Amino acid sequence: MPFRMSGYIPFGTPIVVGLLLPNQTLASTVFWQWLNQSHNACVNYANRNATKPSPTSKFIQGYLGAVISAVSIAVGLNVLVQRANKFTPATRLLIQRFVPFPAVASANICNVVLMRHTELEEGIDVLDSNGNIVGSSRIAAKHALLETALTRVVLPMPILVLPPIIMSILEKTSLLRSRPRMILPVQSLVCLAAFGLALPLAISLFPQMSEIETSRLEPEIAMATTSKTVVYNKGL
Repeated sequence: MPFRMSGYIPFGTPIVVGLLLPNQTLASTVFWQWLNQSHNACVNYANRNATKPSPTSKFIQGYLGAVISAVSIAVGLNVLVQRANKFTPATRLLIQRFVPFPAVASANICNVVLMRHTELEEGIDVLDSNGNIVGSSRIAAKHALLETALTRVVLPMPILVLPPIIMSILEKTSLLRSRPRMILPVQSLVCLAAFGLALPLAISLFPQMSEIETSRLEPEIAMATTSKTVVYNKGL
């Protein structure tokens, strides 16, 4: 249940707040990126095309690859920002707040591919207009993973870009200046609102049951049906 799309926002918002905390140390960056990609890995696995069984060893391999790539990207970007001496401390702090987006977006692509790489190896079922399985297609699997990866790039965009902009404005107001303890609760609410906006927007980019022309698939599949198009479950 925690890894259903309906659970993404309530379980993911505390992680987003952690990712956007200012003045991150190396240890805190590693921790929040690990937690975020661990959550994403489980969501990607739970919402994959599960027509074919996937062994536990494949899940572990994908999980390790996804988390290691995510943490490496995030830490690398943070180190680059910290070593950029030409920036003023205020500018460096603002840039650091935006570092999570490219780190998470690029890591999310790795996460989807690594958690669902079995689909690329074995293919996914494609169905005709009557719902009959025509065959198992690796080409359809590539399209499914590409579409899912694009949603994972769009998803963190409002979540990790809007809150830093909004908070940089709100922190200058007399209300938050006089009540610094309110900064974290306000940031949490801003992140929650951004997450609630971003998730349905990203998921709606591509239908779960996507359509593809049979002529673009493997010859044996194109020859196995008279339908001009077939559908496949791309996952969420």
